[in-house]
Amino acid sequence: MSISAVAPGFTDSVHDAQRVFRAVLGALARPGRIARLDATLVPPPPLHSTAAAILLALADFETTVWLDDGLSDDSEVAEFLRFHTGARLASSWREADFALVTVPERMPALATFAQGTPEYPDRSTTIVIQVEAMTNAGWEFFGPGIPDRVQFSAAPLPLDFQRQLAENRARFPRGVDLIFATAADIAALPRSARIVERA
Repeated sequence: MSISAVAPGFTDSVHDAQRVFRAVLGALARPGRIARLDATLVPPPPLHSTAAAILLALADFETTVWLDDGLSDDSEVAEFLRFHTGARLASSWREADFALVTVPERMPALATFAQGTPEYPDRSTTIVIQVEAMTNAGWEFFGPGIPDRVQFSAAPLPLDFQRQLAENRARFPRGVDLIFATAADIAALPRSARIVERA
């Protein structure tokens, strides 16, 4: 694929990346809060502009990105991310700095991604999950950044995702951080968010 064929990235690479980076930090600081992310990117499908903007703001030449089965065979998406971030594409999700999931129902278990260590908890995977819908209903969470409690859920996700979230929190300070993206909105569940377990 020629460079001219790669879909354009941010219009203003510095300011747009800073704006998206601040939005992601805000989402991680306020778990479960759904916020609009105005992203004007037009990445190759099936990649949403919001998920693409998150990766362009977070990934760089020092990081690795793993693409799930919905993207791994798509040369246009791979080239788009490589060209605009400089990141290396990881062959396995187990050691990647970032993972991009577009088929959440078939995503690997959270526990199989890089978890970090007690000494270096930041050496874990941040997972960007592209979903069809998010709502402030369903699961209930509490913890840092959450006044009292907050409800949040997204779809589609694996059937056992509630259990996986509880196990992810139990590994704190190890564990993964999750960023959800629809076509227009983002929300996050950092590893510090504790889910209220229900039968």
